[in-house]
Amino acid sequence: MELEPELLLQEARESVEAAQSYRRELGQRLQGLREARRQIKESASQTRDVLKQHFNDLKGTLGKLLDERLVTLLQEVDTIEQETIKPLDDCQKLIEHGVNTAADLVQEGEIAILGGVGEQNEKLWSFTKKASHIQLDSLPEVPLLVDVPCLSAQLDDSILNIVKDHIFKHGTVASRPPVQIEELIEKPGGIIVRWCKVDDDFTAHDYRLQFRKCTSSHFEDVYVGSETEFIVLHIDPNVDYQFRVCARGDGRQEWSPWSVPQIGHSTLVPHEWTAGFEGYSLSSRRNIALRNDAESSGVLYSSAPTYFCGQTLTFRVETVGQPDRRDSIGVCAEKQNGYDSLQRDQAVCISTNGAVFVNGKEMTNQLPAVTSGSTVTFDIEAVTLGSSNNNEGGNIKLRVTISSNNREVVFDWLLDQSCGSLYFGCSFFYPGWKVLVF
Repeated sequence: MELEPELLLQEARESVEAAQSYRRELGQRLQGLREARRQIKESASQTRDVLKQHFNDLKGTLGKLLDERLVTLLQEVDTIEQETIKPLDDCQKLIEHGVNTAADLVQEGEIAILGGVGEQNEKLWSFTKKASHIQLDSLPEVPLLVDVPCLSAQLDDSILNIVKDHIFKHGTVASRPPVQIEELIEKPGGIIVRWCKVDDDFTAHDYRLQFRKCTSSHFEDVYVGSETEFIVLHIDPNVDYQFRVCARGDGRQEWSPWSVPQIGHSTLVPHEWTAGFEGYSLSSRRNIALRNDAESSGVLYSSAPTYFCGQTLTFRVETVGQPDRRDSIGVCAEKQNGYDSLQRDQAVCISTNGAVFVNGKEMTNQLPAVTSGSTVTFDIEAVTLGSSNNNEGGNIKLRVTISSNNREVVFDWLLDQSCGSLYFGCSFFYPGWKVLVF
C-alpha cells in the first residue's frame, strides 16, 4: 500500500531530522574522542618532560655529590700524608747531618794518620780530641715500616648494588591520578568542589585543591586538608574556572599527580550585604559583614532579594562578640526598617544563643549556641502556593530547615504574600561579630 504524498513527505522530513540528529551525536562523540586523544598525548608529553628533567637533575646532583665526596677523601689522604711524613723528614735531616759530620771526620782523620807520629803529632792529638767529642755510637732510631702509615682506599662496591636497586625502584608512571573531581555545584559567588579517591591502593591523608580562571596560566592553592569537599568563594558569575586536586599519603612529603582539570562556573549572582549601614563594615566583595563599635543598631539586610527557594543559604561566623538575646541571623520576605532584630513578622531567624524564631515567635526547638567557626544554613522549599483558608490567610507556605553545629530544626513558615525571592539579614548588638554569607 503506497503512502499518501503528504505522509511520505512527512516521513522523509522525519528521516532527515533523525539523520541530522544522528550526525550531531556522532560529531559530539568524535569530538570526545579527539579530546581523549589530546589528553593522552599531552599528558604523555608532559610526563616525558617531567621524567627527563627529574633524572637530569638527579644525575647532576649525584655527580656533584660524588665530586664533593672525592674531594673530601683526597683531602684526608693529603692530611695523613703531610702529618706522617713530617717526622720522617726531621729524622732524615738528622741522619744527613750525621753522615756529613762523619764524612768530614773521616777525611780529617785520614789526613792526620798519613802524617805519622812525628811532626804531625799535633794533628793526631787535635783529631783524637775532636773525635772523642762526637758520639759515634749514637744512632737515630728509624721507624719500622709496619709502624708507619700505609695509606689505602676502602671502597665498598656493594653501594653500586644498593644504588642500582633504589634507581630501578625510583619513580612510577600512573595511567590516571589517584583522586578525581567528582562534582562542581554552583553557589552565589562560589562553587562547591567535591572530589573522591579512585585508586583503592592509595591511602590519602591530605588533599590539595587549586583553581584558576580559564584565561589565566597560573593555578593557585585554595585548600589543603583532609576534607573531600570545599567551597571556593570569590567566583565571578558567568566566568569559567578550572579546578584540579591531588593527594598526599600519610607520612609522605610529595604530592600525587594532579587530577584531570574540570571546568565550572556559577550563573548565580553573589550574595551581598547592603553597603553604607553605619553599624557594620563590609569586605571589598561585600559578602562579609563586621559589627563595628558604632552605637547605631538595626538589621543589616542583603542588597537585593537574591535568595531563592530550593537553594541553600549559608552563614559562617568568622568571629564572635558579646552575645545578646536579640541577635539574629536569618531571612525575611522584605526589608522592614525600624526593627532592631529579625525576630519579627515575615521573617525566620536564629539567635546567637541558639533560639529559633518564626514570624517573631520563639520555637520550643532550639539549636546550639553560635560560636566562632559555626556554620548556619537555611534550606527553604515551597510547600503550597496560592490562597488557602487553612493557611490563616497566607498566600504561601514554606518548609524551612535550619542547620547549625550538626543539629537542625524543620518547620513551616506562613507568609502573608507570595514571593519569588527572599532577603537575608543579621543584627548584632555588640561589636566583634563577623559573618560571611554564601
